[in-house]
Amino acid sequence: MGLSAVFHCVCIIFLLACIAEVGAGKMVFNAVKYGAIADGKTENSEVFQNVFNRACQMEGNNVVLIPHGRYMLGQTVFKGPCKGHVVFLIVGTLLAPTDIASSVNVDHWISFQYMDRLVIGGGGSLDGRGSSAWPYNSCSKRPDCKPLPPSLRLDFLTNSWITNLTLINSKGVHIDVFGCDGLKLRHVNLIAPANSPNTDGIHIGSSRNIDISNARIATGDDCVSLSPGSMYINITNVICGPGHGISVGSLGRSPNEEDVRGVKVKACTLIGTANGLRIKTWALPYASSVLGLTFENIIMEHVNNPIMIDQQYCQAGNCQKGDSQVQIQDVKYRNIRGTSSTKMAVTLKCSRSKPCQKIVLRDINLLYNGGPATSSCFYAKGVAYGIQRPPSCL
Repeated sequence: MGLSAVFHCVCIIFLLACIAEVGAGKMVFNAVKYGAIADGKTENSEVFQNVFNRACQMEGNNVVLIPHGRYMLGQTVFKGPCKGHVVFLIVGTLLAPTDIASSVNVDHWISFQYMDRLVIGGGGSLDGRGSSAWPYNSCSKRPDCKPLPPSLRLDFLTNSWITNLTLINSKGVHIDVFGCDGLKLRHVNLIAPANSPNTDGIHIGSSRNIDISNARIATGDDCVSLSPGSMYINITNVICGPGHGISVGSLGRSPNEEDVRGVKVKACTLIGTANGLRIKTWALPYASSVLGLTFENIIMEHVNNPIMIDQQYCQAGNCQKGDSQVQIQDVKYRNIRGTSSTKMAVTLKCSRSKPCQKIVLRDINLLYNGGPATSSCFYAKGVAYGIQRPPSCL
């Protein structure tokens, strides 16, 4: 038995364990038996919606099964609350539409909303077919642009699992998480070309108690991005690259933003990314806080800007000049090692009016092939100890 077969068996066992955790399954709703056609051409939204509604309206624990095959699926919302708990088992491949109407002024391809103890998995894939939409992306030129739709949108889910799933070539963000509490993402593969615009791997906002682990993310933007209201987020054993690294922000762009706090990023590897561990805020007069962040046991392989705080973030140029009012404090970097593609390996560019507080650099070992690496600090207060390569500017 090959490694891929072994992994597939392990994932199926894991999914069965997830089902057992929420109780014995009651019924399996096979989409093909309800009329789904796996020819890669026939639109299946109505059938999928019907199958989900049947499972959602029954008590107990029910499985929606998408068997092997290629299924065309238009914009679809699977909305709870449900009477029982749903396991959405994707074994086949779901194909997004490629027409302009599915790319512009829409906020999702597939959306799951208002459910408790939902499980999505099965070893299948979601193909966003983003190359049909990326030419319509104008965000590099217009900061007020409307982003292209995420492939998988998760809104207001509680105590739920996303596991053993591959998403490729999303038009926008691959997985967009909003308003969730107690969500686990395990063994997800998120893949898009390095030059695909704004194709973040996982984007989180206004959510708490989110665990991401054992993921492989290679996209054209942030592997993981945390926006306002991201609290108690754990990111572990993620391989990131290509992409823009792991980002907190951007923050401070709008009034009354929620804080970001309690983020732990551990045992991750970043490969060839445009940034490493980045906190970015706009230099605008909108106050909020970033506090209680830990980055630990991170390996960098030829990464630009491995450690960066940028409180003068500007996306498309011509930004207002001023001081960011986002207070950054209690941020720890521990055992960050590897190679930097830029001579400046550590940049802590904080706000003049609200300097960064309680920054800790411990055992930083970042090498630059062109000579000794350097660090730069502006309005950053904290301590450094242990190995410091480059020499600390704190």
